[in-house]
Amino acid sequence: MWSYSFEVPILLILGIILLFYFSRPRLKIRRNNVFLGVILIETLTICIDICATKADINYSSYAVSLINFVNMLYFVAFFIRAYFLYQLPVSVLKISPGKQKIFRPLIRIPLYIGILMSVHSMISGSPEARYFIYYVDDAGYHSGGMYHILYFIGFFYVLMSFLCSVLYSDSLGRRREKYGMLMYNVIVLFAYVFRLAFPKLLIMDTILFMSILVVYLAFINPEYFLDLRAVTFNSSALRQHLMERHDRLRNVSAGMAVRNYQAMRDIYGYLQMEEGLAVIGKYLKQVFPNGEIFYYRNGRFVILDKAGTDFEEKFKTISERFNHPWKSQSVEVYLTVGFALFEPPKETYSPETVLNTMLKTLEKAGENESESLIRSTEEDLKRTESEAVVRKSIESAIDHDGFVLFLQPIVDAGSGKVIGAEALARIKDLDGKIIPPGIFIPVAESSGRINALGEVVFDRTCKFIAEKGLESMGIEWINVNLSPSQFIRIDLAERYSSIVDKYGIDPGSVHLEITEGAMIDDSFLQKQIGAMTEKGFKFVLDDYGTGYSNLARLKKCPFINIKLDMSIVWDYCKERDELLPNMIQTFKKMGFRITAEGIEDDVMVSAMKEIGCDLLQGYHYSKPVSAEEFAEKYSV
Repeated sequence: MWSYSFEVPILLILGIILLFYFSRPRLKIRRNNVFLGVILIETLTICIDICATKADINYSSYAVSLINFVNMLYFVAFFIRAYFLYQLPVSVLKISPGKQKIFRPLIRIPLYIGILMSVHSMISGSPEARYFIYYVDDAGYHSGGMYHILYFIGFFYVLMSFLCSVLYSDSLGRRREKYGMLMYNVIVLFAYVFRLAFPKLLIMDTILFMSILVVYLAFINPEYFLDLRAVTFNSSALRQHLMERHDRLRNVSAGMAVRNYQAMRDIYGYLQMEEGLAVIGKYLKQVFPNGEIFYYRNGRFVILDKAGTDFEEKFKTISERFNHPWKSQSVEVYLTVGFALFEPPKETYSPETVLNTMLKTLEKAGENESESLIRSTEEDLKRTESEAVVRKSIESAIDHDGFVLFLQPIVDAGSGKVIGAEALARIKDLDGKIIPPGIFIPVAESSGRINALGEVVFDRTCKFIAEKGLESMGIEWINVNLSPSQFIRIDLAERYSSIVDKYGIDPGSVHLEITEGAMIDDSFLQKQIGAMTEKGFKFVLDDYGTGYSNLARLKKCPFINIKLDMSIVWDYCKERDELLPNMIQTFKKMGFRITAEGIEDDVMVSAMKEIGCDLLQGYHYSKPVSAEEFAEKYSV
């Protein structure tokens, strides 16, 4: 005899999950809708199962037609649930309807077969039951000859779920998600196996509830998508939204960015700033009651609202509100903001392109000191898309030898002879064309690949020196740039020393250029330069006049050369003053040699020689050329 004692507690727990789920802000995306569908169909299936079981046990108390009907409803719900249990991982794995266009009708065929057979069993059920799932007669409920179609269809959808999980596993980022998806599929499979082995023990719904709970904890929990004390959706929620709807955005999107966010956070402190932003988030929800508010870190908000929303008018209201402090019981902050409007794309772009364009526009809004509205356009989207191509080219250049070493000569101001060079990176795009450094370097920095790129430049420079020999070209050294992110690597001395040893060259033949942007922390600066100096490396301060350096810092660091940024050189040549000559003389008394960058004509040459520069570099002498061309041109 069947026992449904397990079913009632599961219904109560499902009710608690639904109550909590609806008590929190929910993101309107497909996975949440499918999860809600699974909860509802599971609840419905359990309720019908209880009714059908009670009717089957007490068959003499009910009409045959009623028993027939409730059993038909149960089997229909059983098949629909099997299909929804498959659709849940499909939605979590972000398999778009477009990717399912061909297979979706085929995958639904078992569902339709199961439903038709259930209805057919109710209408035509008889003792001749070879072709029915069940039948009901005066002796009550009986399984039919096709009863095991339940398991065939159930196992089919479990198999498809496993297959999708394998094919689209890359869409699962965190370990929690990958383990969660594996556990979900295993538990659903175990539920069908358990029912097949123990058909009289109605515990399948309990096991399936465990699988639903796994999905809830790993993927659906609303807390994963909330920020600022559950006031707004977070950056993950925005990504999920764009990944699902980027090609069919029905809402208009806009943004707001706190100006000078980092400085404001330093003034107020992290906790006070977060509390103030939470107050702002609550206010935005009042201004946009039908919209969705996302907080994307660093004082940036993205707002999605229905078409026809007058954002400009609402921004005026918000701007007026920012003339007053943002207060709560524990905080009072004064902030200013910039606004952005994201025009709906006319073409289809990837979610990453749309999101990155939004963020760039928000950065402009945060830097904009005027009250004007910053707008993103189709051109911005195309520019972001082209940067993605550059990013792929950088990856390809690093992984597949698409890098080209270029050198620009450095000239002795007194003799006019080339005595050194600066190594510069050039990479090829996917079509083999050279990408200008002004395009790929910012992309490399923003994508975190500048470290790998810088190490490749250093490696190639050392290889070039080992193969060609500096003496054969009449030069003494080659400068190689170190980016600020490279400079802070703890293992920098060991890595670069191992590369020098690999090629058997003198580390003093490679001068490392660091910009003033790397000179923020005095103690770390001295420690890092000291470690590199012990290995035999020499340092040059690059782009002087654009960053944080001062005389006190320069005295503590063993630079052998200071390179004046070209902007300082050009300004002096346009309008002479006493500041630069006096500064250069001070540097020379401190023991530094001076290099002037950006030299473009004889007038600039004379001006820089006159005020005491030792070395000159610029297009007047040569543009950067390939290492092979440099070696051929300057060979002695």
